[in-house]
Amino acid sequence: MSGPPPPDSPPGTAPAAHPALARALELSAPLIAVLLALAAGAVLIAAARENPLAIYGLIAHACFGTGYGFGQMLFKATPLVFTGLAVAIGFRAGLFNIGAEGQLYLGGFAAAMAALALARAPAPLPLVGALAAAAAAGAVWGAIPGVLKARFGAHEVINTIMMNFIASALVAFFGRRVFQVATLRTAEIPAAAALPRLAAWFHALRGSAANVSLGLAALLALATGWLLFRTRLGYALRAVGLNAPAAEYGGIAIGRTEVVALAISGAVAGLRGVNYVLGYNHFFELGFSAGAGFLGIAVALIGRNHPIGVIVAALLFGALSHGGLVINERVPKELVEMLEALVILCAIAVQEATRRAARALR
Repeated sequence: MSGPPPPDSPPGTAPAAHPALARALELSAPLIAVLLALAAGAVLIAAARENPLAIYGLIAHACFGTGYGFGQMLFKATPLVFTGLAVAIGFRAGLFNIGAEGQLYLGGFAAAMAALALARAPAPLPLVGALAAAAAAGAVWGAIPGVLKARFGAHEVINTIMMNFIASALVAFFGRRVFQVATLRTAEIPAAAALPRLAAWFHALRGSAANVSLGLAALLALATGWLLFRTRLGYALRAVGLNAPAAEYGGIAIGRTEVVALAISGAVAGLRGVNYVLGYNHFFELGFSAGAGFLGIAVALIGRNHPIGVIVAALLFGALSHGGLVINERVPKELVEMLEALVILCAIAVQEATRRAARALR
């Protein structure tokens, strides 16, 4: 009578650990998610009786085939870097900031109002004042749900969602006195407050709307990385996000850290408005945000809440946004929106699957 099969390893020994492989698997999760989304998108394109490779080739050529297309991709990616960083900072502290839409909306309005108020001031005061007003408006709007959570335990998801509606109503109410008749926008900001187009230095980008706010977004990404991984405040944010009770036991004030995290998140989101107000149209217009705050959640998710990952994810969504305009004649424009949604869904599923697999390898 045969006994049970021999075990794979001697009794009392743990399975072999592969920490490097586990780390590589976790880091590859966004790439796997994108590839799966592109594969699912190819099925949808084929269902529309088009060649998936040809459609993807058109998107790539639209973004990288010409200087104008590359500039437009950068322009569309720029606001996503701001909102992606804003959401990532909240995520690192264990907070889900759904209010980036309202924060950037108020930030854009505050930037326009500050620029107009400083129209007669010497340069660079109008620009500096507009940037400071945008960051301050977003910071205040982000800190409010932080205080509500720290003081009363109110959940930040509900609070930040409601704050989006309040921000929109406030701008519409106070803007009635400054909006031009029948245009629902402010007057043009002074030239001293405008951010120049990148085409002024890079002629290959001529015609595109890419502007200096791209450099500001890159600087904010560097600053965010320094804050999160090189400062005591960043350590406190990450500690609270990983294990709030343990962080509190270690002497970190949970409530104060949450307020600061959402205030910083709001300030970064508020600066997103300068891309449109100071760098593109040079005026504030009702409804200019167009859901960019919510798309920042997807950017932070794909970028794994890391500044470098946020930049890469923003470029991906910027490419899809600009490329979607080119393929609109061959496939429905909703296809790009579906592809963006597929990327998000795949990221959620793959992240959980890779996390479990990596845990088994450690």
